[in-house]
Amino acid sequence: MFTRLSAAIARLRTAWGSVADPRADDPERGDVPGWVLVTLMTATIVVGIWLLARPALEQLFDRAMTIIPGA
Repeated sequence: MFTRLSAAIARLRTAWGSVADPRADDPERGDVPGWVLVTLMTATIVVGIWLLARPALEQLFDRAMTIIPGA
């Protein structure tokens, strides 16, 4: 009984694997660590620019809010 159950589970895993990720054997499916690195580098650049530009952006926002009547 255990062998039949194991075989059924193995078939199910194989079938589900092909349904869940049909491109699993595609050599050009992407480079996950590379995308993580690009994302982290982009986030670092955005934070760096934000830190440098924050005073000017706050001043710009404050000026814009004083122009709007009732704000």
